[in-house]
Amino acid sequence: MLIKNKQTDEKQIVSRPVIGLSVIILGLFVLVICLVFAISVGAAHIDFATVWNSIFHYNESGKADQVIVGIRLPRELGVVLVGAALAVSGAIMQGITRNPLAEPGLLGINAGAGFALACLLAFQAHASYIVIMFATFLGAGLGAGMVFGISSIKRGGLSPLRVILAGSAVMYLLTALADGVALVFHLTQDLSIWKIGSTSGTNWMQLRLAVPIVIIGILIAIVFSKKLTILSFGEDIAKGLGERTTLIKVVLMAVVLVLAGISVSLVGALAFVGLMVPHMVRFLVGTDYRWIIPCSAVFGSILLVLSDTAARMINAPFETPIGAVVAIIGIPFFLYLARREGRRQ
Repeated sequence: MLIKNKQTDEKQIVSRPVIGLSVIILGLFVLVICLVFAISVGAAHIDFATVWNSIFHYNESGKADQVIVGIRLPRELGVVLVGAALAVSGAIMQGITRNPLAEPGLLGINAGAGFALACLLAFQAHASYIVIMFATFLGAGLGAGMVFGISSIKRGGLSPLRVILAGSAVMYLLTALADGVALVFHLTQDLSIWKIGSTSGTNWMQLRLAVPIVIIGILIAIVFSKKLTILSFGEDIAKGLGERTTLIKVVLMAVVLVLAGISVSLVGALAFVGLMVPHMVRFLVGTDYRWIIPCSAVFGSILLVLSDTAARMINAPFETPIGAVVAIIGIPFFLYLARREGRRQ
């Protein structure tokens, strides 16, 4: 019986390794081009040759070098980091919950991190970045715990619709509490920057702390990707194949909380990246998370770099919030998925 189940499960897994490898290689190439273009455009346009020389032959006395290496390069690397983190966390959540609408922004995780950030700014306005990261991790855990706790109250388990409804309720609750803290402690302006998403404040000190954590989180997700593939076809099937489902869920949810917390601490609340990218990648490489995870990291970085570049060019020299640019694409995509899943159920 076990062998039969295993064979049946393997037939359901659609894996396209050649396409997956091609997507990663081509995606990295496109990402480099997008990065160079993003660094060159802005309030002051800088040609590609100057960008190249500034990165590899940095001169402290050069004005262009200071703008590129001191301001634009860390900003765009932060965007790459956040895009990869949000896309991977969204892919993990969709696999764990078997919910195509799952992603950190829609399930209260970002709102929980924002509430924790508001509380921290209220009582310790000049906290170090390490403290901010730790607070966002705790807040993300609070949001996730509330969503999954509420969803599990009734018999029937974590149905996709129930998780989305609980996520919406928790998101609005924690956002309202964060707004209340902001009003009482006069943090409205600081919190508004977090709400709309801002990439302008990323610096090298933040990247030194965030880069290793995000890389480790993505590597852990890749290591567990085969188990996540099995888990995505049902907990009963995973248990029948001898997988320790509770351990897998705990480890991968910890990765999601860390990646979401890092993202909020760097650029604020950005929704829809973790929703859209895994679906795009799944269409190309199939349902095997051994390819979905790394491809999502690449695609998420590209999407956010392009969104950030558009945000700076739409109303130059002023900046449009990156969250608004992402939402223009993300909201119709979410409505399409919600309608499709509604028909299926």
